[in-house]
Amino acid sequence: MNALRVLLAEDGCAMGRQLRGLLCQQFDVIGLVQDGESLVQASVAMLPDVIVTDIAMPGLSGLEAARRLRAQRPVLGVVFITVHAELQMVRHAMGLGVCSYVLKADAGDDLLVAVQAALEGTPFVSRSLQR
Repeated sequence: MNALRVLLAEDGCAMGRQLRGLLCQQFDVIGLVQDGESLVQASVAMLPDVIVTDIAMPGLSGLEAARRLRAQRPVLGVVFITVHAELQMVRHAMGLGVCSYVLKADAGDDLLVAVQAALEGTPFVSRSLQR
């Protein structure tokens, strides 16, 4: 198993299992949480290399959780996984620092590449959004 440690935040149980299965192909998934507060707490305790987080979650959003975590650890890789394809949302998310932005519909093609890009500090946006 690769030494890269990924923490996943997804509030949908079925989607969380699918994303975890995909990520486990190349990375060590150290946890799956279902809200932003849990993401912040788990990230502080587990020190992942990269977080993969949904944007819209109950309570604290993935955007706010990522903002807080990057304030504490600026080198933390962040991958947003979402259904939001609006350019304004992409810009807002990418404005939080070097990160990746992947549409859930593109996860099969783009998620593993996006995690690797986040680890390297290289921005990545789903190919379907690059048009």
